[in-house]
Amino acid sequence: MRRALAVASTSPDDVPVGAVILGPDGAELASAGNERELTGDPTGHAEILAIRRAAARLGEWRLEGCTLVVTLEPCTMCAGALVLARISTLVFGAWEPKTGAVGSLWDVVRDSRLNHRPEVYGGVLEPECARLMRDFFR
Repeated sequence: MRRALAVASTSPDDVPVGAVILGPDGAELASAGNERELTGDPTGHAEILAIRRAAARLGEWRLEGCTLVVTLEPCTMCAGALVLARISTLVFGAWEPKTGAVGSLWDVVRDSRLNHRPEVYGGVLEPECARLMRDFFR
């Protein structure tokens, strides 16, 4: 999570969210911060960009055995993408009561109707992750 926090801090003009994808061996495959403002792309969330980069690096869309570490609870788009990418484990920091789709507002990743449900660990380094968001919006 500390690596994801460092990545989040590199996006001064966008909401500071950092995402890191670790391979099955624990090595970093990809990382990204939000780039919506930079690119004008509404899908430019850190999680989406990291998933794209990890898939490109592996040459495979299935990210089975991989772990996504992100500083903020994913939204519905990002939660859906990590399920579709078959990410095995999700670790996130701060809860997002307004848009969170991993338990706060919705729970996309644990929906029993889906064929893939990752393990989820929320609230990791939550105070540090939440502080990053509070400071940005202040």
